[in-house]
Amino acid sequence: MHSLWFHFALLIGSAIAIYLSCELFVNGVEWVGRKLAVGQKATGSILAAFGTALPESVVTLVAVAFGGSIAAKQLGVGAALGGPLALATIAYATVGIVLLLCRQHLPRTSEICSDFRGLARDQGWFLLIFAAKIALGLFAFAWKPWLGILFLAAYALYFRQEMGGGVCQEEEGETEPLIFARHAAVPRTGIALLQTLVALAVIFFASHLFVAQLGALAPSLGLEPQLLALLLSPIATELPETMNAIIWVRQGKYRLALANISGAMMIQATIPTAFGLFWTPWLLTRPLLLAGAVTIAAIAGMFLALRAGLVSRWLLSSMGLFYLLFVGLLLMLHLA
Repeated sequence: MHSLWFHFALLIGSAIAIYLSCELFVNGVEWVGRKLAVGQKATGSILAAFGTALPESVVTLVAVAFGGSIAAKQLGVGAALGGPLALATIAYATVGIVLLLCRQHLPRTSEICSDFRGLARDQGWFLLIFAAKIALGLFAFAWKPWLGILFLAAYALYFRQEMGGGVCQEEEGETEPLIFARHAAVPRTGIALLQTLVALAVIFFASHLFVAQLGALAPSLGLEPQLLALLLSPIATELPETMNAIIWVRQGKYRLALANISGAMMIQATIPTAFGLFWTPWLLTRPLLLAGAVTIAAIAGMFLALRAGLVSRWLLSSMGLFYLLFVGLLLMLHLA
């Protein structure tokens, strides 16, 4: 039986490993995006988002498809609802807080304004898909599992649209030399892809270690499995996206940071939901419905702000208040 300090040390160590591997990942995925000529928005919303969302999607799949207990399936469904909540609140707030700490402002160029309109469109589609996801959790009917195919099709359509969107007219900042080939002005595609995959492997195992330590610490904190899935697991599984946002904002690459969050949200709204529909009854409890309601409220606010071009570092920072609201309401519901 390991002590709490041992688990806490592993928790901190795995978080550091995730950050360092994210440095490798963002550097590699930028070069992969350049080699594929897909533009910075698609690099963030598709390539980076798919890579960093893969670990939590696998966690959901294993929990709902191979979990031998009801608690395991509840953890999977909780992660499918908690992931979008963490991205809509904590990830966006992280971008705003880093901007404030670095004393930077979001630029008001025509390219950024165009990106805001594109992100508003993405957030609008997310709202529709997410609302359908919540509505399905209110009813039980025999052919519900087949609807999982529609969620996979929705992401396939999004993927096609983003990858076919063309290259942005103006790239943000300079692409730093590839870490695995520092002396090459233009590294080979193979070495850029290798660095990206190595970073993903470290992110995957470090994320699992992080979640395992949360699970070990949860009983000492008095948290039940479903509360753990909603409160702490999403923070852990969305840590790579949050780390990516910190790194890219620090480099002045706001397009990549915001696109990564938006793209990860589209994955979380579709792929884990499909897994949940395939292998569970997908009936949502009150805590899960509360998570859904707060997520919808947060994204509705972001949608309106992006559409009006009013996104600022203070607005992004304030998204964290939605998560604090959720925690307060959830604890009240739990105590009741």
